[in-house]
Amino acid sequence: FRRLKHKTQVFVNTEGDHYRTRLTHSMEVSQIARTLARFLGLNEDLSETLSLSHDLGHTPFGHAGEEALSQCMGKHGGFDHNIQTLRIVTLIENKYYEFYGLNLTIETLDGLIKHNGPVKNFTDFKKIFRKDQFRNKIVFNTFPSLEAQVAAISDDIAYNNHDLEDGLRAGLFSFKKIVSMPHVSKLINRHVKNIKNFRKEIIISQIVRDLINLMVVDVINTTNKNLKLCSPQSINDIYKQDRLIVDFSVKMKKIDKEIKEFLKRNMYNHKKVITSANKGKRVINDLFKYLLKNPKKYISETKFKNEHKERVIADFVAGMTDRYAINLHKKIK
Repeated sequence: FRRLKHKTQVFVNTEGDHYRTRLTHSMEVSQIARTLARFLGLNEDLSETLSLSHDLGHTPFGHAGEEALSQCMGKHGGFDHNIQTLRIVTLIENKYYEFYGLNLTIETLDGLIKHNGPVKNFTDFKKIFRKDQFRNKIVFNTFPSLEAQVAAISDDIAYNNHDLEDGLRAGLFSFKKIVSMPHVSKLINRHVKNIKNFRKEIIISQIVRDLINLMVVDVINTTNKNLKLCSPQSINDIYKQDRLIVDFSVKMKKIDKEIKEFLKRNMYNHKKVITSANKGKRVINDLFKYLLKNPKKYISETKFKNEHKERVIADFVAGMTDRYAINLHKKIK
C-alpha cells in the first residue's frame, strides 16, 4: 500500500510533487465512497476497504506499465491488475504464521474480483491465479455487492475529475478547451469568468469540487430510485440483478462519457504523456528480459518453489515503484 505513493497515475511521478499517484488517487476514491455509503446506508468500512485496495495490483508507470507487462506475460498466462490485486491480498502479502495473505473477508475479495463488474472470462482468471479456492465461495458471473459498486463508481468519479485537474495544472489543455465540452460548459464557465480575480489553482479546485458534487448527488438519487424498483431483501437479490444498482443517471452517463473522451484526446494521447509512457514500457520490457536470465539475483529463491518463474518475475516487477524500476534499470544497463 505504501508503495502506491511512488506509482504513477498518469504522469511519471518524477514530473512533480503535486500530480496524483496511485496512493493519492486511492485516498480520494475512499473519501467519495464513504460519502456515498453513508448517504445510502451501506457498510462504510467495506466501501472504504475496497476503495483503498482496488489499485494494489497496478504496475509502475500506470496503464502503460500494465500493457508492457501483459505483453511480456502473453505466453505465460497474461497479466491483469485486478487479478494481481487479489494475488497480493491472498498470496503475496504474508503477515501470519498459519496462512498466506491478509485474511480478508469473502465480501472484500468478491468486491475486488468484480471491481469492473461480473467476471465473464474465468479462464484468464485461472491462468493468472492458478487457484480454485474461491470456486464454491464466490459466484464470478454476478454483479458485486452495493459497497463494491460504490467503490467502482467512486473510482470513476475520482479518476475523471482529478485527471482534469492535473491536466489543467500541467498545462496540457486550457480552460478554453474544457469549456468546449457542451454538457459541462455552463458549470465551468461559471468559474472561468472569475479568472481575473482569483488564481488559476482556485478556479480549478472550484470546477472539480462542483463536478464531483454533481456526480455524487446524481449517484445517490439514481441509486435510491433503483433500490425502490428492485427492492432487494438480501445480498443474493443484489447478485441476481442484471444491471448495476449503484449507477449514474442517463444524463450523467453522457457527462461521464464526454469527460472520458475529452481526457483521452487531450491528456492520455498528449505527446508528453505518450513519451513518458513509452519510456516506462521500455523499462518494464528490459527489466523482465533481464530477470528472466538472472531470476535469483534480485528475487528470493523460495519464491520459485510454488510458482512458475515468469509469474514470480511478474509479481516482482508489478510490485516495483516507478523510482525503483528506473533505478534498477539504470543499474542493469
